[in-house]
Order: sequence, then C-alpha cells, then structure tokens
Amino acid sequence: MKNVQVIEAGPGSTFSVFQMSEDEFQAVFPGAGQDIEFAEELFERLGDEPAEKLLAAVWTRPVLKSTLTGLHGTLLYGFSARRHHYPESKCERDYDPSRLNEHQRKLFGK
Repeated sequence: MKNVQVIEAGPGSTFSVFQMSEDEFQAVFPGAGQDIEFAEELFERLGDEPAEKLLAAVWTRPVLKSTLTGLHGTLLYGFSARRHHYPESKCERDYDPSRLNEHQRKLFGK
C-alpha cells in the first residue's frame, strides 16, 4: 500500500493521508517517478465516473499521520491555477533548484 497526502486549496483543509493499492497509485500517478497529481488533471485523464469510483475506495482508507512509515505522493485539489509553479514531470525531485533549500538540492542531486 502507498500513502498519499491530499491537499485542498480551500480553507479548512485537513491535509489528510489515505492508503492506495499499487494499482490505484499507478492509475493516479502514471508517470515514471511521478509523486504529484492535480485532481483536475486526474479527472480529465480518467473521466469523472472512473476517477470518482477509484477515489471512493481510497477515501475509506484514511491513515493517521503519526503512524506513517512513508509518504509516496501528493494529490492536489484546487491548484490548477498554480500548476505553472510545479514541475512539468509532476516529480518532486524535478523542482527548479532555486525553489529548494540547500539540503533538498543535495537530496535531489542538484
């Protein structure tokens, strides 16, 4: 199982974490090394009904942050207007080095 944090742009967002099966994770994050997805792009790619069905199952598997042993992806809701701030690859490691601190640049080999 993979742990995915869901971040909503609106006020009062909980930044909750949910578990996804390997197949669900691959459907949401299909790119090589991809660990960021925008809900709007997910729904556009899969279609409304398939995306809603997939996520309905995921929402039944919340995880306490204090019990996490890893975080594998981030699903963003309401961030389409800010899409230009994120790497085209939707991989965290591909952020512009100027947006990372010294330790992140070392981690990502930049």
